[in-house]
Amino acid sequence: MKAAPKKIAARRTPRAAAAPAPVARPPAARPKSLTSQAYERIEELIVTLELPPGTALSEAELSARLAIGRTPVREALQRLAREHLVAILPQRGVLVSEIDIKRQLRLLETRREVERLVVRCAARRCSEAERSRFEALAKEFEAAGRADDETRFMRADKEFNDLSLVASRNEFAAGAMGLMHGLSRRFWFLHYRQAADTPTMARLHGDIARAIAQRDEAGATKALDTLIDHNEAFTRATVSTDF
Repeated sequence: MKAAPKKIAARRTPRAAAAPAPVARPPAARPKSLTSQAYERIEELIVTLELPPGTALSEAELSARLAIGRTPVREALQRLAREHLVAILPQRGVLVSEIDIKRQLRLLETRREVERLVVRCAARRCSEAERSRFEALAKEFEAAGRADDETRFMRADKEFNDLSLVASRNEFAAGAMGLMHGLSRRFWFLHYRQAADTPTMARLHGDIARAIAQRDEAGATKALDTLIDHNEAFTRATVSTDF
């Protein structure tokens, strides 16, 4: 009669000992490295034109402004140089890159090819949950266009871009797109009110999202080409010079 309780206790003891599950839990979001923090903050200053094109940058001044050491700032500037947002010039230091329409058009040439791959792969590889989200985003774009709501459109666009890269299951295409986002965002920020059209942009993005949701690779590619054609026309509309 006394042996039974002992057996039960013996079975319970290991369970209680194994309870420190918190150790096995995936760690909560890690704090960003100082280099990542420096990069994000300097990139935002450049994209939003708080640091205008042609501005000379000093590691010491940026370090003081951001309250981040000079080594992370230096590493952040090197990354920004790879993304063509700054130029590191021997004997002259670091300059915020100028906005060059010809370069922007070459960027769109490259984006067209990379994004064709992204939308095709996303249409082919997206999960059912991702398909549902693309369909919801298509409706969100339509709503933003009807309301002519720039903020709503840009939020949907950010989610659409992120989801497309995830759904494409192609880390190389995602890496290539990452190199182009900053220049694209800065150009858009500078010239948006001059030539952009939220209802049209929202409709064009919605067409791509819906084609991906329908697993229509050809339709997604065609819709992407229409969007890039529009972006090229928008880019050329910002200047009177013919290229």
